[in-house]
This record gives sequence, structure tokens and C-alpha cells, in this order.
Amino acid sequence: MNEINNNLLSAIETNWYSFIVSVFVFALLYFLARKRVSFGTRVIIGLGIGLLVGILFQNLDSLDTKGITTFGKIYISLIQMLVIPLVFVLVLNSIASLTSLDYLRKIGFKTFAWFLGTTAIASIIGLSVSLLFNPGHGIQQVVPEDFKARVIPTFSEVILALVPSNPINEAATGKVVPLLIFAIFIAVAIIKVGSKNAEAVKPVLNLIQSLTLVLHQVVKFIIRLTPYGVFALIAGITARYGWETLQELGSVIITSYIALILHFILVFGGLVFFVAKVNPIKFFRKIYPTVAVAFTTRSSYATLPINLEVITKRLHVSPRIASFVAPLGASVNFNGCGGVWPAVVAVFTAQVFNITLSWTDYIVLVLVSVISSIGVAGVPGPAVISTTVVLTALGLPLEGIAIVAGVEALIDMARTAVNATGTAVTALLVANSEGEFDREAFNSNEDEELLTNAI
Repeated sequence: MNEINNNLLSAIETNWYSFIVSVFVFALLYFLARKRVSFGTRVIIGLGIGLLVGILFQNLDSLDTKGITTFGKIYISLIQMLVIPLVFVLVLNSIASLTSLDYLRKIGFKTFAWFLGTTAIASIIGLSVSLLFNPGHGIQQVVPEDFKARVIPTFSEVILALVPSNPINEAATGKVVPLLIFAIFIAVAIIKVGSKNAEAVKPVLNLIQSLTLVLHQVVKFIIRLTPYGVFALIAGITARYGWETLQELGSVIITSYIALILHFILVFGGLVFFVAKVNPIKFFRKIYPTVAVAFTTRSSYATLPINLEVITKRLHVSPRIASFVAPLGASVNFNGCGGVWPAVVAVFTAQVFNITLSWTDYIVLVLVSVISSIGVAGVPGPAVISTTVVLTALGLPLEGIAIVAGVEALIDMARTAVNATGTAVTALLVANSEGEFDREAFNSNEDEELLTNAI
């Protein structure tokens, strides 16, 4: 008991100011919610205040951000709590509601085509911008002593990691892709049995639909915490990284952000405008809650609940398309992590170690980036694994990954925002091609109630 009391007193003594700051900011955000300030605006306000608080705490070495980051970790934990049941139930509900397997094959092919195609373009953009800005020019070779290269999974290991062997164990250990595949098997079986005996599967379909409604309500509860979680997370990240780190690898940060922004505006904006035939400015305005949450949490899975809400309620894509594309995108769509980032790191590493890359190497880089983005779907840390695969394929030293490790978290914010946006774009493109996009509702400027009025 004395030890618990001592730990509590120590926590209060070292973190009381961060708790006070958090309470004050939370009260302000709650007040704005009561005044019906829009959800997206409150997310941006939380992000801005988090930046200011993080800079203040970073410049004052005596201040600890643990009190603030604890709230951010709670928010992430609550979202992670949802991921496994949400992915499983949504995929079941989406596929089981289809009338034929031909339709499933069609939307599945379109979804993967857009995911892989945009990843290839992202890799080309990352390569082009890196060659233009030379991020490794003038940087000394400094490799951390404790660096250990990640082991590249063999082909058989990758396949085995994707195939579900024990769905309960995979759900417990947070392996999303095997669980997603298991859900697809169950959903396809429901379609096959239902085509012969509709009454036999009716109770199962009713249960799935009920679970979907209940999970949507839980999602609404947690989404309401987003402005508070965004503040806490961004404050902790900003306080952690000082100007010294930014100055040393500033060229890598600038190169990565320019490539990611170009992909975001030109590729996503171009697809939305020329393929879906909608106003890209209006599209980006509608999805910015997704972008803000992805940027802050650095997790496609953590962004999944809000992205689903945005896709269905603000983009007005049909729920069955959104429920299929969004969980799949959170698992295998890596425009930022598997496209732009490996290309930037490859060029950076080649320049730091004075290795010349040929046009053949550039082609291999793009092809391997696309292939590796598929292969790492079931592997933790997809950005690191994808980059490792690309560097190995080009014969470049893996120490390049260690050199950029100090700023990867800062770049990962933009990478995740690009990944999540790519999922939303794909959902729109697939829905538009299948006649399941409500264009009139999209253009009506009536945003979904939950996002604008949630407290």
C-alpha cells in the first residue's frame, strides 16, 4: 500500500501541470462542442493546441508530458479495442449482403487494382522527388550502435502469416488480415447456403446486422473523444522531437512531405476529378476528419472507425462498398508506407553511401515496392519491412533505415494520412463504378450529423 501511495504521489508531483493543462484544454473542447462547433473544426483546434503545448513542453526541459500522453494512449487503446470485432463484423455484413459471388469478385478486383496502381504511382513520385532534392547529399554516415536490421520474412512465412489457422488466437493477438480472410470464408459460405435455402441463413444474417448496428453505436461513443485524443497525441509527439533532430535530417523530412503532398493532391485529386467526376476541393473538405485522425494517431486501424463514418456519411458511398473497402484498405493499402517511403529511403541510402543507381534499379524499386506492399499485409511494421525488402532488392545497406529512424515518426504521420485518404478515394471510385455513390447527396453540402454535432 505504501508503494502504491508513493507512486501516486510521485505521479502527481511530476505530472500535475500536464494534468492541469489537459483538463483546461478538454474543458475548452467540450465547451466548443456544446456550442455546436463542427466536429472537424474541433479536431483541427485540438491539433493546433497540441502543437503549441508540445512546443512549450519541449522547450522547458523540466516539464513532463506523461500526464498528457496518457490520455492519448487511452484514446488509442479504445480504438484498438474496436478494430478486431469491427473488421470481422463489417466484412461479414458487407459480403453476406451481396447477391452473388460474381459481384464480390468484381468489386474485389477493382479495389485491389486501385490499391496497387496508386502504390506504384506513389513509388514513382517518391523516387522522382528524391532524385530532384537529393536528401542524402552531404550527410555523414552515422549508424546507431544498437541498430539491428529487420529480418525479411520468406515467401512461405508471408503466406503462412496471411492464412488463418486459429481465428480466436489471431483475434487475440491482433492479427487483422487472417481474421479478415476468415470472415470472407464465412461470408461466402453464407451466400452459397443462402442461395439454396434462404431461411437457413436468415437468423445468422439478422445476428450480423444487429451486431453491426451495436458496433456502430460503440464507434459513435469513441469518435466523440477524437478531438481530445488528437490534442493529447500531437502534444506528446511535438514535445518528443527537438530542432536538433529536425535539422540533421531535415532534407529527408522535406523530401518525404513534398512527395506525399504531391501524391495527395495530384493523384488523389486527379482521380476524384477525372474518374469519379466530383469536385476534389469538396472531397478533401469532407474527408479532413479522416486526415486529421490518421495524421495524429499514425495508425490506419485507429483511423478505420472514423474513415468508415466519413466514407458512408460524408462521401455518401453505400455501406456495403465502404464496409468492404475500408477494412481491406486499413490492412493492405500502403501508398505512403509502401510507395513513397521506400523510394525516398532507397535514394537517401544510395547517396549517403555513395552508391550509384541505374534506370534498371529504379524500375526494380517501383516493382518491388508494389509487390512488397502486398506481402507485408500481415506483418507488423509494414513501412520498415517494405523498406527493408526494397533496399535488399537494390543491394543497398540496411543501415540507411537506422539513420532515418530518428525522424520516421514525424514522417509516419503524413504517410498514414495518405494511406487513409487512399482508402477513401478507392471506396469512392469503386462505388461510382458500381452505381453505389449518391452524387446528389455528396453535392448537397449536408454533412453527417455525428461528425458535426458529436460531443
